[in-house]
Amino acid sequence: MSAFGPEKAEWQAGEWAAAICRGDRPALARGLNLIEDRRPSERVHAARLLRALPEDRLRERGHLVGITGPPGAGKSSVAAELIRAWRRDGRSVGVLAVDPSSPISGGALLGDRLRMLQPAPDAGVFIRSLATRGQVGGLSADVAPMSMLLLCAFDVVVVETVGIGQTEVDVALHTDTICLVAQPASGDTIQFLKAGVMEIPDVVAVNKADLGAPSRKAAAEIQGALARDSAGWSVPVVLVSATEQQGIDQLATALEQHRQWLADQQRLTPGRIAQRGRWCLKCLRDEFGSFGLEQLGGEQQLLAQWSQQKRSPYEYLEELRGRLLARWNQTRS
Repeated sequence: MSAFGPEKAEWQAGEWAAAICRGDRPALARGLNLIEDRRPSERVHAARLLRALPEDRLRERGHLVGITGPPGAGKSSVAAELIRAWRRDGRSVGVLAVDPSSPISGGALLGDRLRMLQPAPDAGVFIRSLATRGQVGGLSADVAPMSMLLLCAFDVVVVETVGIGQTEVDVALHTDTICLVAQPASGDTIQFLKAGVMEIPDVVAVNKADLGAPSRKAAAEIQGALARDSAGWSVPVVLVSATEQQGIDQLATALEQHRQWLADQQRLTPGRIAQRGRWCLKCLRDEFGSFGLEQLGGEQQLLAQWSQQKRSPYEYLEELRGRLLARWNQTRS
């Protein structure tokens, strides 16, 4: 068993982070548990752990892939086949599967659904389910810091959302590459257009390609509705069948091509830095509303300040929280 635990985080943060980078699963699991802990004392330990993670890994290593789409499109099945493809290529994979919250316990309702799709235990795959806990963006508030830990341990980090809707596009704020999974003959294209979803994917996978003509028709409709990236990335639409294992290698290639494009365009590192800043602002907005952000100078100013920081996002978040609380306490006294 790993000796790392929250009670020793203050003086072992560097050693704990090194263990995570080596792929020590108990150290990683305890780190993820620490991030989920809402007690103030544990938030301090979590900040120290995140601060100890090597910045070069956080900014340049691996690939953060978001998988989203409507319920029933086959996101988990497509993700499972992608994991198998990456493992055949020798890549390790960490997964954050975001599930609906239980109204009783607040925990993830569906649990480790991807694990059930794995044919056998694999030391190169780590799956963690977490609950949305009332978040309306399709993700849990803990996804961003948790993905930092996984990024230090695995070659590919997959974030699968609970299911996209009109407000559930947060996956675009916390990943490098967004894969939208759609299905034929479901009317998804019209709903995606209404929700602005067509503006977020970098790659689209039309699942159930084994249906033939309906799949090809859906792919053509989606291709025609896609937003164009002014910087030059043309969103590919890939026909896949998770049940028949068709098109999965082509989908994995398309995802990797987008990651390479980000690196070539020098967008990868700035994007990673911005992801953490947006997470801080989302947490502040959830707690204090837009008025709170305006009291600190506004979103753009705070993001600009964050880009110059060399601290963990937890530390920056706690500083901003402290400034807001101090200001409001002064006005009330």
